[in-house]
Amino acid sequence: MGCNSYLHYRWVSVLCLIVVCGFMGMEISATVQNQTASLLVDAREQYKRPIPKTLFGIFFEEINHAGAGGLWAELVSNRGFEAGGSSTPSYISPWSIIGEESNIVVSTDRSSCFSRNIVALRMEVLCDRVGPSICPEGGVGVYNPGYWGMNIEQGKAYKLIFYVRSLQSLNLSVSLTSSNGSVSLSTSDILVTGSAVGNWTRMMLLLTSAGTDPRARLSLVTSQKGVIWLDQVSLTPMDTFKGHGFQKDLMAMLLDLKPQFVRFPGGCYVEGEWMRNAFHWKDTIGPWEERPGHFGDVWGYWTDDGLGYLELLQLAEDLDASPIWVVNIGISHREQVETSILLPFVQDVLDSIEFARGNSTSKWGSVRAAMGHPEPFQLNHVALGNEDCGKPYYRRNYLKFYYAIKDAYPDMKIISNCDGSAGKLDHPADLYDFHIYASASTIFSMAHKFDDTSRDGPKVFVSEYAVHGQKDAREGTFLAALAEAGFLIGLERNSDVVEMASYAPLFVNYNDRGWESDAIVFDSWQHYGTPSYWAQQFFKESSGAFLLPSEICENSTNHMVASALTWHHLEDDAFRLKLKIVNFDSSSVCLKIKITGLDSKDLSSSGSSKTIMTSNNLMDENSFAHPEKVVPIQSLLEDVGPDMDVVLSPNSITAFDLTLVSGIDLSTSLDCSTYKTLKLKTVKI
Repeated sequence: MGCNSYLHYRWVSVLCLIVVCGFMGMEISATVQNQTASLLVDAREQYKRPIPKTLFGIFFEEINHAGAGGLWAELVSNRGFEAGGSSTPSYISPWSIIGEESNIVVSTDRSSCFSRNIVALRMEVLCDRVGPSICPEGGVGVYNPGYWGMNIEQGKAYKLIFYVRSLQSLNLSVSLTSSNGSVSLSTSDILVTGSAVGNWTRMMLLLTSAGTDPRARLSLVTSQKGVIWLDQVSLTPMDTFKGHGFQKDLMAMLLDLKPQFVRFPGGCYVEGEWMRNAFHWKDTIGPWEERPGHFGDVWGYWTDDGLGYLELLQLAEDLDASPIWVVNIGISHREQVETSILLPFVQDVLDSIEFARGNSTSKWGSVRAAMGHPEPFQLNHVALGNEDCGKPYYRRNYLKFYYAIKDAYPDMKIISNCDGSAGKLDHPADLYDFHIYASASTIFSMAHKFDDTSRDGPKVFVSEYAVHGQKDAREGTFLAALAEAGFLIGLERNSDVVEMASYAPLFVNYNDRGWESDAIVFDSWQHYGTPSYWAQQFFKESSGAFLLPSEICENSTNHMVASALTWHHLEDDAFRLKLKIVNFDSSSVCLKIKITGLDSKDLSSSGSSKTIMTSNNLMDENSFAHPEKVVPIQSLLEDVGPDMDVVLSPNSITAFDLTLVSGIDLSTSLDCSTYKTLKLKTVKI
């Protein structure tokens, strides 16, 4: 196919010439084999095509402590003492004892007032303020270090809630302290007569910190002999995002991507290794104290499920994004429910949809309303299972769910796990999942994956993609980001069949890296975006924009991909034409840009810019010490026009945002053969 077919959004390469490229007075030596290429763009109104409003979003899974100890602001780990199981005595990690065995005995029993969280902590204090066995200075008790340290900041307030019971009067000191307990950041003493705490009693107080320690801990101590029971100990900062319980700094990272959807809660987290450890949504709603929590056996840690179904719907709403609800259809990694006994599972999913969408007087909508969200959520997508297509019961179970959901909610878009890119699906679906984790070269080549996919039938949801493996990805390399950007350009160009796409995984707590490369890395107090995160920044204006026909000519390496679109910049109410080019090659490229449908008066230098992300070493990574080693760099453009000569750096992602000031409809068209006769203007960059 020749370049004169570029209006059909296909690519072609022609033999590239080795040239001496002059630019801004700089001459690149002829001894270096630089490439030359032409980028042709047709900006005429009649040829633009709308890009789905949901094209790029995010995928949140409880992996790598993404929620528990991450986005969810709860600072206490194992707050209900349930992580060790319901049999007692049980393991209470990461809680630890303050004091010697001669002074205190700490255990668990099944005496909690919460029937679904029956385990409570029992502290038998053997020492006292007076008498033969005097407690050590500072008292005895327990402390919780949170998730590898609590980030306590000077001047900030923290809400502490816990439940307590005692057979005698209570004299308890609660403190935020340094990591070794030697420095007090905030302390409050609780003095209560025995009759007031003879039954389980809820305590709540605010602790304002006098200092800062990113690895602080919460301590509860006493110097009074007797027995004290504790349960459901929660500590949260008062300044969460919109008061909804999300960490502000991590939410800011998400907001900056402008995600149009949030897929949740998994992933393998939805399935579980065993069904008993799958995500059961009804166990994650209601008062947080009554949620039983569960062990995520795929990723190997306990969650208290404070970040439950409602909170994940709220996350999508707070990001102004559409929720994509992934449900278990009776299939875990090791078990499958036979279709003949599947009805209770189907009803459970129907209940979950009613919880999200039902009015406040419906059975499950009223539960949502009672939790503080009377208005329904805009849930319009349900994914049936996760990576389950090849399992024996998947298709039969899928159909059972599909028809039940469509009968109750005809407008619901249902997503199949089966890949329909190579051939027609054998079952109905509105979209189908496509997951790809591979080497950098493979991911880059996947820019053309959907070029020849049928445009009839269900749309594509690339719900998980990333360069993966120690050779190319490590903990988040520039090489990985470069390849992924090329892949995303391919998705843009095929957005008539690709409706949504999201990177995975989204978050990783530095202390629990269960997956090799991720978008956002954090610990208790700091965070950074990997190059893969920053590559996604180049695409945050794409959703809902208009794709323009574009073609690369005279490039022999097949190591370059490009796209063109127009979008509305809301901040200055201007329309811009964005050109994105990925050069996946170690040579620079002298690129001639020709935009048909525009002339000089249609473009303005005001507000126009160039953004580039590159690095001298493909294996460069960001880190806490160097969080911006690889990030996009933006600069202003001068003398923009429809004809431009530019130089693309080796191994680079480049975007040109050109301000449009008038209509974009001219009568002439352009192909590679006519382009060779045109004279081009050099533009300063």
